[in-house]
Amino acid sequence: MYYELYIDVLFLVNFMMDYLLLLTTKKVLKCSATHLNICLGALTGALATCVIICLPIPYAFIKLIVFHTIVNTCMIKIGLRVKGISKFLKAFLLLYVSGILFGGVLTLVQQYVRIGSLFFAIAVAGYYLIQGIWWLILKIQNINQYNCQVLLFIDNKEYKLTALIDTGNRLTDPLTHQPVCLVERKAIEITSGQQQNHEMRYIAYQSVGCPGGMIPVMKFDKMCIHREEDYWVENPVIGLCENVLSAEEEYEMILNPDVF
Repeated sequence: MYYELYIDVLFLVNFMMDYLLLLTTKKVLKCSATHLNICLGALTGALATCVIICLPIPYAFIKLIVFHTIVNTCMIKIGLRVKGISKFLKAFLLLYVSGILFGGVLTLVQQYVRIGSLFFAIAVAGYYLIQGIWWLILKIQNINQYNCQVLLFIDNKEYKLTALIDTGNRLTDPLTHQPVCLVERKAIEITSGQQQNHEMRYIAYQSVGCPGGMIPVMKFDKMCIHREEDYWVENPVIGLCENVLSAEEEYEMILNPDVF
């Protein structure tokens, strides 16, 4: 049993796929590589693939090792112009993840492809689909990065809240010069006695859609922010909002990044 291999078709297919994979990796990593760099990287990968396949290497696993080490390293170095081991490893990993996603897309549609030229059109469409998948992954990652769980403590009471780390929140207590975090008033129970004991007072604030107003603030005993590690804040200043902070009820608290 033997296979008839058309080297020109092999080169063309590899060049196109390598180009799309490098372009996808570039967009995710936000590299400074130009389209010319990516074209040269894809050209290197396609040529190297054809040469290695044509060489009479006795063991298949040797070719496999060369494919997945030397060829891909040359593609990344020439096509993406990455510097440093850390960025290279990220590019190497993203190249393989993108390849797996591309392979899944092409496997899904190959049963419907009967015309050779249609394969190239589907590959290009797959590139845009992979871009959308990466965008969604990064979007979810970004959401998770700025959401966290917070424990608020006051007078032996503990409140567990979902918080958003809002880089746009720069509200500061003019008296103590501490950053102010915001909490929906309905999410916690504050008695009149606690308001007096913790010296509730009003400070001025501005927000989108509200040119000015007054908001009650008071010091809590402590606050624990759960991220990769727990971050404790003693005597945080908390502003109590009457309005809902998240229309989708994704969080009940807005953290001022200055608390870190």
